[in-house]
Amino acid sequence: MRVHLSEEKIDIRLTRLEKVLGLMGSISVPLADVSDVQMVEDPLREVMRSGLKVGLRLPWLYYVCRSIRLDQAWTVRRGVPAISFAVRNKGALERVTASCPDARELAGRLGPDRRKDGGGRIRTCEGSAKAFTAPPL
Repeated sequence: MRVHLSEEKIDIRLTRLEKVLGLMGSISVPLADVSDVQMVEDPLREVMRSGLKVGLRLPWLYYVCRSIRLDQAWTVRRGVPAISFAVRNKGALERVTASCPDARELAGRLGPDRRKDGGGRIRTCEGSAKAFTAPPL
């Protein structure tokens, strides 16, 4: 998974495996349709209390999923903060949360004053390619 911020849009690019197991595709949202941007320190806690989900779910480790109503999407990992934002004009999708090591910086750049602080720079935030292994039972 990669979070890519450009002048026009924010992309959450999923790997082929994440797309298949997560039952969803990559997400691309024009910046004009992004609002209510937040940095989430513990995204797994947020996703676990959000109700029923469909997709890849490894509790307390890794989620690539959507809510059963398809109004929220998560691509989050344990120990990695996330950027969360509301979405307009994207069908049923209303909120996206994606883990990214630079979530605080991206949230600052996407905040209400994004046009004042040089929002034209392109920023990419890549998740770890390392596979997660579940602890022994």
